[in-house]
Amino acid sequence: MPVIDINADTENLTLTVTAEFAAPIERVWHAYSDPRQLERFWGPPSWPATFLTWDHTVGGRADYAMTGPHGERHRAYWEFLEIEEPHRFSVLDGFSDDEGKPNGDLPAMRMDFTFEPTTDGTRMVTSSRFDSLEALEQVIAMGVIEGTRMAMSQIDAVLRDLREYAEGKGTTVEFIDDTHISITRLVNGPRDLVWRAYTEPDLIKQWMLGPDGWEMTECEVGLKAGDRYRNSWAPVGDNEGEPFGFEGEMLVVEAPRRAVQSERMQGTDGPDILSDVNFYEEDGATLITVIMEFPDKDTRDGILATGMTDGMEASYQRLESTVLAGESVA
Repeated sequence: MPVIDINADTENLTLTVTAEFAAPIERVWHAYSDPRQLERFWGPPSWPATFLTWDHTVGGRADYAMTGPHGERHRAYWEFLEIEEPHRFSVLDGFSDDEGKPNGDLPAMRMDFTFEPTTDGTRMVTSSRFDSLEALEQVIAMGVIEGTRMAMSQIDAVLRDLREYAEGKGTTVEFIDDTHISITRLVNGPRDLVWRAYTEPDLIKQWMLGPDGWEMTECEVGLKAGDRYRNSWAPVGDNEGEPFGFEGEMLVVEAPRRAVQSERMQGTDGPDILSDVNFYEEDGATLITVIMEFPDKDTRDGILATGMTDGMEASYQRLESTVLAGESVA
């Protein structure tokens, strides 16, 4: 976890975040000055940021939006006040409306980012200054402290070469909290093709099968928010097991970057599970990150105990050996 301290100073009206990275100062600066890299961690899991404009000059402005797992969308902006590469920059950070105009009902703050080299890498200190105690308390109540910790936990994957970070590790599960997990898998193939493999029924049926001995008997996809989907599986031949399936609704679709869906076992009243799938490509490989949200810890543990992770790994291996290897792409 890069964050080593978050301090809210109600006397001086500041919120200070201290983090340390195992990367040189130039690499950390690049992550904060490239919007495509910055949006991979400027927002907690399930609330990723998308930078809509980017003018990285003094007096310039960057507009961004964070989209939640149910399609909620919050707009914000940076106005660049000072830039001294690679040691510091300052911005006015505020919320905005759908047209990008500042939202006066929510607090704005000055944020000062400083970077300094250390023996093992780089230390960053971010100090946010507020106009009033009410404004500081408002952003704390909005969850900025925990959100910052969760957002910064994603930066290690950004600072390291993607293949070095994830190749050969298979399907990896990380516990975020009692009701959220993160599942990652690096696959060797471009993002556009991986997206097709997730959204075209003829391709889905060739790889999304779990362990050997199963087939997909039904595949109805949803391609936009509000669409319903339905998938079913059954054992092949004499293999043991009962047919089963999932169904649900697409909540967010941002091709080819992100798809969020609710899902529940067919023929039941739930519980509903949220599956937030994100795709990032680098050097011809695509990192698939699945954030799953469960209604409670018992549901989380029960689903993991079914062998879900092993089934996903078998499917991803099949994805690489068929669709991404070019054996079954029309």
